[in-house]
Amino acid sequence: MAATPPVCDFGWKAVDFTLPATEGKTYALTDIAGPNGLLLMFICNHCPYVLRAIDRIVRDGRELQALGIGVAAICSNDAVAYPADSFENMAVKAEEWALPFPYLHDADQSVARAYDAACTPDFYGFNAAGELQYRGRLDAARAGAAAPDLRRDLFEAMKRVSETGRGPEEQVPSMGCSIKWK
Repeated sequence: MAATPPVCDFGWKAVDFTLPATEGKTYALTDIAGPNGLLLMFICNHCPYVLRAIDRIVRDGRELQALGIGVAAICSNDAVAYPADSFENMAVKAEEWALPFPYLHDADQSVARAYDAACTPDFYGFNAAGELQYRGRLDAARAGAAAPDLRRDLFEAMKRVSETGRGPEEQVPSMGCSIKWK
């Protein structure tokens, strides 16, 4: 079932967490944040929206890291009801997708609840002060294939955040599969 998150709540402060990553480390929010901001993405292994966009997600994550934005992906789906989203399968996907950022497991769903995550993918872009500046879409492709000249909403917004500390006033919400709650 498709879900759409609410509009950006500018200034909302990032909630701290400590989560295990697929490569064996544990990360807190402060471990991930970069000098120019932070991008957290709620994704999962089986969502068709994520699967169609993963190459663009990886590309944008890598390019944002080069701009001083810390990046991490979080999977919060119920792995009992959706075994494709198990921690073991997350590790397989992290390697298959060559993720250049940590892929974190939110097994008890407390982080997704604290962030009021609605769908996969759901993007949260924070400035260097940890204030929310972007909660919008990756790009206009939605669940379809992306044209090569498609505007990169997430990348452009976070580039602006890295330079000015502020996100764009107008944002189009992401859309994807609903979080699979326990």
